[in-house]
Amino acid sequence: MSAPVVIFAVGNPSRGDDALGPECHGQLEKWLENENLADQFELIEDFQLQIEHALDLHGRQLALFIDAGACTPGPFTFQRIAPATGAAYTTHELPPEAVLQVYVQTEGEEPPPAFVLCIRGETFELGEALSPAAESNLRLAFELLRTLCRKAQLPEWERAAQA
Repeated sequence: MSAPVVIFAVGNPSRGDDALGPECHGQLEKWLENENLADQFELIEDFQLQIEHALDLHGRQLALFIDAGACTPGPFTFQRIAPATGAAYTTHELPPEAVLQVYVQTEGEEPPPAFVLCIRGETFELGEALSPAAESNLRLAFELLRTLCRKAQLPEWERAAQA
């Protein structure tokens, strides 16, 4: 049986602030264990989204995609998303909306309600560590994430997305 909520944390830990997704994943995993909430969430970490991730949406009540953004308004954005065709030219990298669209095409039904938490990054160079600005943005985004995980229900997440 699947956990009700799936959380995808995307990014490359070797590329500076692109590590925001994986860093958030690690912190969230520990926090969920400490809060006895781990059984309500499946956490998936990957360098990038692929069409196969659509299979991870099956049987979920909510889905969350966490990633870094170079042009994201700081410190982060949180919004609901809908299925849409992706702008990717290969099957190796897809935006979250395209993963939802793959789900629609393969399952013949609407995907679970899905949201994106995009944390602003500043530097994305190979071999760099998280920038101080990204660390600060991550702390602020993690406050929201804790609230979302404590109240993992669609109305609560929709209210947070509208704030």
